[in-house]
Amino acid sequence: MSQSKSQGPDPSKIMQIGMGFWASKTLLTAVNLKLFTHLAQGELTGKEIQNRLGLHERSLFDFLDSLVALGFLKRTGIKDGAVYQNSDESDLFLDQNKLTYIGGILEMSNNRLYRFWNDLEEGLKTGKPQNESKHGDKPLFEAIYSNEDRLREFLHAMGGVQAGNFDHFARHFDFSKFKTHCDIGGAGGNLCVHIAKNNPHISSTCYDLPKVAPIAEDNFRTLGLSDRIKATPGDFFEEELPRADLITMCNVLHDWGTDDKKMLISKAYTSLPNGGALVIIENIIDDERRLNAFGLMMSLNMLIETDSGFDFSLSDFKGWVSEIGFKRIDLMPLIGPSSAIIARK
Repeated sequence: MSQSKSQGPDPSKIMQIGMGFWASKTLLTAVNLKLFTHLAQGELTGKEIQNRLGLHERSLFDFLDSLVALGFLKRTGIKDGAVYQNSDESDLFLDQNKLTYIGGILEMSNNRLYRFWNDLEEGLKTGKPQNESKHGDKPLFEAIYSNEDRLREFLHAMGGVQAGNFDHFARHFDFSKFKTHCDIGGAGGNLCVHIAKNNPHISSTCYDLPKVAPIAEDNFRTLGLSDRIKATPGDFFEEELPRADLITMCNVLHDWGTDDKKMLISKAYTSLPNGGALVIIENIIDDERRLNAFGLMMSLNMLIETDSGFDFSLSDFKGWVSEIGFKRIDLMPLIGPSSAIIARK
C-alpha cells in the first residue's frame, strides 16, 4: 500500500509573484489598447480585434487567450474560430464609456509607474523619488498641474479608482449630525458628488488648487449639482482650510511627510466646530503591518513618487491626532484595502 508523501514547501507562490509582471503588463496593455471598450459594444472574433487594434497576427491569440485564462475575457471556440467578449467585471469596470470605469489609474500605471518601479532598488538605497523628477523634470504635482491634459487624466484616474470607496462611504456613514462638508484636495469633486447624491441635506465644498476648480465646476454643472456643491480654489500649505462640520481628505496625507501630515490634521481641527469630524480615506495599513499588502506597497509607491510621503496605520494616526486634540477615533472599513478613519472633535 503506497503512502502519500507529505507536501513540502511549494515554490509556486514565489514564481507567481516574481513573474507577476507578465500578467500585469498583459492587462495594462489591453486597457491601453481599449480592448475592453471595443468588446463592450459586442463580441468580436480574433481577426476583428486584430484589425480594430492594429495588432500583428503572430501573438494575437496568445494575448487574447492569456486574458481569457486570467479571467478578463470570455471565449467560445478556439483560435480562428474563437469569439471573444468581456467578463462581467471587465465590462463594468474597464469600458471607458461607463461611469464605473476604473481604467484611468491603470492607464497612468502603464504610461508612468510601470517604468518608474523598475528603479525601486535605487529608491530603497537612496530614499529619493524615482519618477520624472529624477531626471531633472518637475516634481510630480508640479508636473501634473502645469499641463491641463495631464491634470484631467490624473483627476479622472484618481476619481475612478476611488469610486467604489466614495459610494460606500456616502451610503453608510452617518451624516445626520452634519450640514456642511469640505473635501480637502478634492480634485474633480467625485467624493462631493457621491455625498450630495446620497445626502440631500448636505452642502459640500471641493477645495483644491486654482487650476482644478474649473474642472470640478464642469463636473458639478454636468451632473446638475452646482446648487449643492461649490469648488473653492486654495492652497492648503498657504491658507487656512474652509470651515465645515465635516472635513474629508482622501489619499492626501500619504503624499506628505510626518510634519506636513500633522500640519494638515491641525488645520482641519482648527476649521471644525466642536462635534465636527475629520475623515481620512486611505489604504490604512494594519497595526501589525502584516495583512494590508496593497497599503504597504502603496507606501512604496510614495517612495517612487514623492519626496517624503508614506502610508500609515491607525496606530500612527492616533499618535498624531492625540497631540492635536481630537477626542474619539474610529475605523470604518470600505472596499478592498481602503478604510476611513473618523476623528471627532
